[in-house]
Amino acid sequence: MSPLLILTNCPDEASANAIALALVEERLAACVNLLPRVQSIYRWQGAVESASEIPLLIKSTATHYPALEQRIVALHPYDLPEIVALPITDGLPAYLNWLAAETSE
Repeated sequence: MSPLLILTNCPDEASANAIALALVEERLAACVNLLPRVQSIYRWQGAVESASEIPLLIKSTATHYPALEQRIVALHPYDLPEIVALPITDGLPAYLNWLAAETSE
């Protein structure tokens, strides 16, 4: 098992909740944390933009990443959502075992 932490940002609570619920219900993620709003500053289509967003911390596995990415893209309101996956190299073994169990059929 190769655990991953996947990051994305949503523009509002409704889209954040919908994505989180779908990923967990479909067993693509074991857990999704919705963090308090953050202010993002970024360049988009040649202009510097600023937006208030809700970050999601998604815990999953490399096996599920392709389907998880497709599901986020399908549900996300942005034309180009941020989706970044980071490997989890160490963690509490019992937690990592739980993560694997919750994302298995």
